Amino acid sequence: MLKKTILILAASLCLFTTSVFADVLKLRPNAPATYIVKPGDTLWDISGLYLEHPWLWPELWQVNPQVENPHLIYPGDVLSLTYDSEGRPRLAINKRIVRLSPQSRTNHKAPDAITTLPLGIIRPFLTYEQALSQAQIDALPYILGSDTASKSAAETHTLYVNSQLQEGAGYAIYRQGRPYVDPESGETLGFETKLIASARAFRSGQAATADTQLVPASLKVLSVIREIRQGDRVIPAYDNQLLPAHFLMTKPEQPVEGRIIATTSDLREFAKMDIVVLNRGEQELNPGHVLAIYRQSPAVVDGRNGPVYLEDATKLQKVMRDFGGDAITMPQEKVGELMVFKVSEKVSFAIVTQTSRPIRVGDYIGNL
Repeated sequence: MLKKTILILAASLCLFTTSVFADVLKLRPNAPATYIVKPGDTLWDISGLYLEHPWLWPELWQVNPQVENPHLIYPGDVLSLTYDSEGRPRLAINKRIVRLSPQSRTNHKAPDAITTLPLGIIRPFLTYEQALSQAQIDALPYILGSDTASKSAAETHTLYVNSQLQEGAGYAIYRQGRPYVDPESGETLGFETKLIASARAFRSGQAATADTQLVPASLKVLSVIREIRQGDRVIPAYDNQLLPAHFLMTKPEQPVEGRIIATTSDLREFAKMDIVVLNRGEQELNPGHVLAIYRQSPAVVDGRNGPVYLEDATKLQKVMRDFGGDAITMPQEKVGELMVFKVSEKVSFAIVTQTSRPIRVGDYIGNL
């Protein structure tokens, strides 16, 4: 009876986030009373055990003196579900299980702390994957060739670059990929820029001047993902690539409308934890923004022979635009949620965090 009363009380509580709308912190019916943090867990995973809407996890950890920073939770910590004086659910650290070499929590290092989302999935995009404009790509140094006449280079080759580089510095080698096109305006928002290889400069070279010729910089290849070709672009390995492993997940304060314009997989449909590209950039979105995914319901023609889906019209009807009635636009329905984790000038990368149906390129994004 007590458990039932607590669950009813917790489910009825309403609290506010940074949004102008109220969000209810709903506990799952099977939320565990205690949980031992395991290696590989994320804040999203743990919060999903307790909450219907895991992105509200900051509220679950709020006002806990034991958890000054919810990012600093470590494998072995024992979490307890408690309630504050107003009956609101909270997670607290009860104790820590130490199996070997007991030590105080102050000896933990931040890299050991669990992250908001699985870094194994988003790390390539946090560290290397880019969405660049044509002007940005054209301004980058590029590979002139290698110390052999082969059309593609490997790890044993020395690469030459048409620019002066910093001796001893690391560089990433990229290739321009497909364009990201806005389905609404037809504008090219940027280009997929795929990591090809990593390298280190061992000769800086010298830029051309009015009186001297270019002396190419020299790179030693460290690792190769795809064959390196002449014309591939070169970017300092840590230029704008150190992004946070932890995100403050919030709803945008302003209305957002956009589309999913690409996915990193070649599948027609994709699911939870897949990466998608959005046609909205830094003017509207920030890392940590949580959005809903919507799908347009199919239009219906309510004609003289009864309602039919517009997509089921005959070819002749579509050519003549005679459907026997007016096409009725149906509402959009929510099919999932995503979190933005990397923002460029005109596009953003996001990870799908929840789905009720498979997600598709062309689906809409908007406020929760």
